[in-house]
Formats: sequence, C-alpha cells, structure tokens
Amino acid sequence: MPISKIKEEPSFGVFHFFAEIIFAMDLIFASHNDHKCREIRALLPDAHVSSLKDLNFTDEIPETGTTLEANAAIKAQRIYDEFGKAVFADDTGLIVPSLNNEPGVYSARYAGENANAESNMAKLLANLEQQADRSAYFETVICFINAKGEQHFFRGRVDGEILMHKHGEEGFGYDPIFKPKEGNRSFAQMSSIEKNRISHRGRALAAFIQFLQSTEKN
Repeated sequence: MPISKIKEEPSFGVFHFFAEIIFAMDLIFASHNDHKCREIRALLPDAHVSSLKDLNFTDEIPETGTTLEANAAIKAQRIYDEFGKAVFADDTGLIVPSLNNEPGVYSARYAGENANAESNMAKLLANLEQQADRSAYFETVICFINAKGEQHFFRGRVDGEILMHKHGEEGFGYDPIFKPKEGNRSFAQMSSIEKNRISHRGRALAAFIQFLQSTEKN
C-alpha cells in the first residue's frame, strides 16, 4: 500500500487554510471521542465529517502501536477496511522530556487501562513533584487514507509546560494542566477557537487541509 512521508504543520496561520476551504468532502473520522469530534468539525466546517458513532460502529480498535503514527494508521486502516471510504484518524501524545518522554503514546491510559482524565493528570503531577524541568509538548499525528487506499500522514506540535495545579474548565484530557508557550493560560482556560488556533491538532489539521486543497486543484 502506498504510504506518503509525514507532512509537517504549515509554518503560517492555521486559519488561513480554514478560510480557503471551498470544497465539500465526505470524510470519516475514526474516533468515538465526542470531544475530538467536536474539535474536528469546528476545524473542518465545510466538510461532512462522520464519526464512528454516526456510523453505528461500536467496536473498540486496539491501539497496539508503539508510536503515534502506528496507532493513527491502525485506526484509519481498520475503518477503511470496514467501509471502503476516505477516512482519517489521529493519535495524540503528551511528551514530558524530564519523565523520559512519558506519557507519550500511552497518554490516554497513563494511569492504567481504566484511566480517565483526572487519574492521568494526578499521576503526571505526582511524577513531576521532584522535577525542576516541567517543559512538555503535545504532538498529534493524523493518518489519512484516501478512496484509493493510499496512506498519508500529517503532524502538528505545540510546546509548553505542565502547571503545578489544574486551571480552567474547558477542553479535555490534560488541558487543565498544560500551558502553551503562546499565552499565559492553560488550554482549559481558552475558548475552543483560541485553542484550535494554536493547538497540536489544529496544526496537524492545517497540514491535512493544505494537502486536500492541493489534491483538489490537481
């Protein structure tokens, strides 16, 4: 199966691309996560994006990869094999260098298989108590499989730091304890529009959109 090289996020404003989407596409987003689905639809307002819930697909897809790229590809390929339509999936990790890059690919289940956002954040804050370096970054990798079955990858990253305590009520996951460099508030203290403008997922989507636009023109 043809696989493209990972495309990095564009170096200029993410919303430059969003404003120029003039085509409507039917896409499947391979996720059961309602929070992610809302973010994706806000970032792709001109596309018709179906979630797994919309398709009544209830099977859990085991994320057995050891990299973000592998897990994104596993999810996208499973749904492509099921429906045979253009699909994209993402995998996101929070990387903390002072903790040997934990939680990384295990971010969603850092505190165990039955972990939730609260237990994951509690474990991360506890592990950082004796660490002077609290720098961290979020990274998202998107795997897109087109109607021909060809895989393409896109990456987005945002650097920042882990706060001492939770701040804010918006967002999800580790958002209340992550403060990006572009600002003085946590992700959970930002509106969805503010967050999407600088977030790892927004940047990966920008690269994805740029690719879709280029293929539409060819």
